[in-house]
Amino acid sequence: MELTISNLFQTLWQSTSIAAAGVAQWKDWIMVVVALVLLYLGVFKKIEPLLLVPIGFGALLSNLPVAGGYFLSLDYVKQVGELNQIVSPHLPLLGDILYFGVKNEIYPILIFIGIGAMTDFGPLIAQPSSFLMGAAAQFGVYAALIISVLLGFNLKEAAAIGIIGGADGPTAIYSAVKLAPHLLGPIAVAAYTYMSLVPIIQPPIMRLMVTEKEAKVRMKELRNVSKVERILFPIAITVVTSIFVPASTPLIGAIMFGNLLKEAGETRRLAETAGNELINIVTIFQALAVGASMKADTFLTLQTLEIVVLGVLAFAFATFGGLLLGKIMYYITGGKVNPLIGSAGVSAVPMAARVSQTVAQSYDPENFVLMHAMGPNVAGVVGTAVAAGVFLALLGG
Repeated sequence: MELTISNLFQTLWQSTSIAAAGVAQWKDWIMVVVALVLLYLGVFKKIEPLLLVPIGFGALLSNLPVAGGYFLSLDYVKQVGELNQIVSPHLPLLGDILYFGVKNEIYPILIFIGIGAMTDFGPLIAQPSSFLMGAAAQFGVYAALIISVLLGFNLKEAAAIGIIGGADGPTAIYSAVKLAPHLLGPIAVAAYTYMSLVPIIQPPIMRLMVTEKEAKVRMKELRNVSKVERILFPIAITVVTSIFVPASTPLIGAIMFGNLLKEAGETRRLAETAGNELINIVTIFQALAVGASMKADTFLTLQTLEIVVLGVLAFAFATFGGLLLGKIMYYITGGKVNPLIGSAGVSAVPMAARVSQTVAQSYDPENFVLMHAMGPNVAGVVGTAVAAGVFLALLGG
């Protein structure tokens, strides 16, 4: 075709998103609206802004007509994402490079190192029985799995959805990538959104299950934990979980390595880097990539709506499981354990522990259970990672 001014302008016009607007699928525009809603929730409603803002912007970049094709290749998302596929046969797009870290489980591991560097396991060490409440809260994971299967999801999809009940975003992403990568977008959005809604979801269940007498129980102050105990704890947990649930080693090993950096003393500079610069940078990359993977074909489905509902049920069952064991421990100890700390067994650290404190003080303003609730709270992080490891071992993720 002869190059003329008219032809050049016509080619330029046809390359714009405006010209493509008439032929773009209506689902693409709905995804643009979804992206804007996520941005609104993050910026104006302050719902997990550090996560929903980059997720929303990533979804916006990848779903704009024409422009989205310059950010993330849909073909790459559908591939395995091995290193040689990044350099061949086509030059990778920015979204492709970012998505490589998601598909190969790099980001969740690095984020877990940062989480470990910021976590104080002292309350759990001082009160080992907290492990039981953290484990009981995983009831939400298995309840959501069972309900998901009944709704028609296959076992791998159901297991990935179930992890939402652990209130642990990185673990949910890690499991989804291995078990049900096509559900990554809705699972990630549901997990992070409901983490911020813990103060709304949990209190009604807590008030329903716990009596006023139980809620007013004042627990004995926790003992001091020695430095030696703090150093040995991450090493021991890594060894034990790796022996019994090898598939959980990447997650458990990462969080315990980060915690060892924090507690060792001589590695505090590394711990500060992991808990600040590293986790912030990786969170940006991961959230952008997850948002970019939210394409209309996989996100705008009935399954997405079901996952949203299942996420609420998973959190509710997790809260129920933790509170139930809290009540059992209340009776076993002769009223020395406040059952409200059981609800903190979900992995939303430290938000769930703060909710336990808030509800307890609504009955008795002088009752302080925050540090006791932190035990089940950090135990929930370990419990969810172990649950994910069990699923991966059984289902071959």
